Amino acid sequence: MGALENKQRAAVAALRYVRRDMILGVGTGSTVNCFIDALATGGIHIKAAVASSEATRARLTHAGITVMDLNDVSELALYIDGADEATRRRHLIKGGGGALTREKIVAEAAMQFVCIIDGTKLVDTLGAFPLPLEVIPMARTLVAQRLTAIGGNAVWRRNFTTDNGNLVLDVHGLSIADPPALEAALNQIPGVVTVGLFAQRPADLLLVATDEGVSEI
Repeated sequence: MGALENKQRAAVAALRYVRRDMILGVGTGSTVNCFIDALATGGIHIKAAVASSEATRARLTHAGITVMDLNDVSELALYIDGADEATRRRHLIKGGGGALTREKIVAEAAMQFVCIIDGTKLVDTLGAFPLPLEVIPMARTLVAQRLTAIGGNAVWRRNFTTDNGNLVLDVHGLSIADPPALEAALNQIPGVVTVGLFAQRPADLLLVATDEGVSEI
């Protein structure tokens, strides 16, 4: 069974946590696209969704699902999203698709964060996948210099602008032994909008799909 099939298995497994008439936060990425497709055909009528990106908003709308602004939602019970890397402590690297800021906002607002991944994304130590940072354009060089000082190689993701109008630096060469501490430190660099570490607010539940089935962490 291939990666796509396992992404689909994780997506379908996440439907167990969706309740009728709830307002649901929805992330961004290929595994989440599988989830949106499963939600659209799964027979569960939700009241609305909060999208973490314009791409997700478009896919939800195309599926006939009402999309609400987070500012208009009094309670967000559940957020479903994927990850680029995850550990068994449910610390994540996210932002490969560039939606990390809105993803982190929706995750923070949700009472429960369920992260859906295929087994290739589960790692012992974060950092093999380059760590994304969303930065204000004028701070690109400054932030890159600060990252070089801690041993990272920050590569500007050229020809890409986030939904918020900012840039993304992908940081290579890090082995992240203490994700919450690094997240806190990088957040203090002037010009950093969001760090793609989801460790201070980790996922509450990981659904990990492999050829053997879907496990919960």
